[in-house]
Amino acid sequence: MLRSGKDYLASLRDGRRIRLGKELVTDVTTHPAFRNTAQSFARIYDLKRSPENLEAMSYQENGEACSAWFQPPRSKDDLRHRAEAHRRVAQWSCGLMGRSMDHVPSFIAGMSMKPELFDANRVGFGQNVIDYLDYLRKGDLFACYLVLTPQTSRGVAGPAKANFRIVGEYEGGIIVSGQKMLGTSAVFSDEAWIGSMIPLGPDQVEEAVTFAVPINAPGVELWVRKSFEMNATSRIDNYFSSQFDESDAVMIFNDVKVPWNRVFCYRDVPLMRDMYFKTPAHVLGNHQSNWRFSEKLKLINGIAHQAADYGHLLGVPAIQQTLGRLAAGEATLLGLLAAQIDQCQELPSGHVHVNNRYLYAGLQWCAHNYHQIAEEVRLLLGAGPFMMPADDSILEEGGAHDVFEENWKLPTVSASERYRFVRMAWDLLASDFAGRHQQYERFYGGPPHIMDLYSFWHAPWAERRESVRNILDDMVQEPSRLAAE
Repeated sequence: MLRSGKDYLASLRDGRRIRLGKELVTDVTTHPAFRNTAQSFARIYDLKRSPENLEAMSYQENGEACSAWFQPPRSKDDLRHRAEAHRRVAQWSCGLMGRSMDHVPSFIAGMSMKPELFDANRVGFGQNVIDYLDYLRKGDLFACYLVLTPQTSRGVAGPAKANFRIVGEYEGGIIVSGQKMLGTSAVFSDEAWIGSMIPLGPDQVEEAVTFAVPINAPGVELWVRKSFEMNATSRIDNYFSSQFDESDAVMIFNDVKVPWNRVFCYRDVPLMRDMYFKTPAHVLGNHQSNWRFSEKLKLINGIAHQAADYGHLLGVPAIQQTLGRLAAGEATLLGLLAAQIDQCQELPSGHVHVNNRYLYAGLQWCAHNYHQIAEEVRLLLGAGPFMMPADDSILEEGGAHDVFEENWKLPTVSASERYRFVRMAWDLLASDFAGRHQQYERFYGGPPHIMDLYSFWHAPWAERRESVRNILDDMVQEPSRLAAE
């Protein structure tokens, strides 16, 4: 099934409970903090089922068209198909929706490729994962995840002080209470996957549970951060923040009942993390992340070149060097994305997944370079953003507009276009919305030092040391001193 944007928006009117400060929001499709972003996600649903995109965005399952990210890949062609679907979703959202509808299902598709890992905890949990992926696929559903424990509970032993825990069982399943984070795009999702990527201690058994719930499940509330969309003044002054604010949330559980068929891990501390890293889940999910970043980077590089062109700076060697660095970074990431597919890895089940090493190299590169990329492009803007009038009312016809056009125009661009360009660049790279993205990209896959460790863990150190050993051994195979001629 490929649902329409209209069907998607209707699904959000399900009685969910969202706390925006002290206000209780129950309809994100009409509230000024969320409605434009909801429309942006709806537009993606419509675009991916349109005739010109249908082949690239879907595959056939039992004679029915399904979104490409629900397919557990079995070949390089499957990986290329998924990659193009990820790329288009990112392009349609300017690379600003880090947790778009193709992200979390990619994790679950990866988990479904190794159901035996879950069955080792309890027979049937592996089938639960497969069935849940099938459930999402058949409804073309939007799933988010909350897989972090709040900072206050990390390192605290015992259920008495845990922020999230199993509080009991009932005839049909389990009961949970507490708090989970960080639910990016949760307010726009149909479902939430709840677990923990952060290692738990051996005595945190009551926190060791992974399950899925509908966003509107009884006892569930989402507490969201400040909305950038609600504070956007216009599409011109806040082009990105007015329609691509995916929101971040903490989820509160108050004695929430979860049926057994939605439970995937129960009181198994090692499995809580192993399900992400001993299956292809983490690499398939973050392959989407790399594609999302690449589309964002292309946009930023376009802004950089346009800024230099407006300023007649393209002939300046120092500016060419800056643009060259930006172009090299883009090519580096695209090369890593190609290598992730070209050097894909196989599983005994016949499935394939993207190459671990090149995936983590891409994730590390993005996390460590975004802030510098943004800074380079802000420098190209110079003082231009501070010269612009207060808001886009200056673009309305009248006396003030005529003065503005005459005095702010450049030789090759009108004052109105210059205003729109500067506002676009500022919203993306220097606004409050941009500040969130600076922090978000830095911690997208975890703390920066973890990004380094992923590459450390997956590097072929034995091969590298063998090269050194061969040279050391070769040194003593011949006389240590050359014979005198």
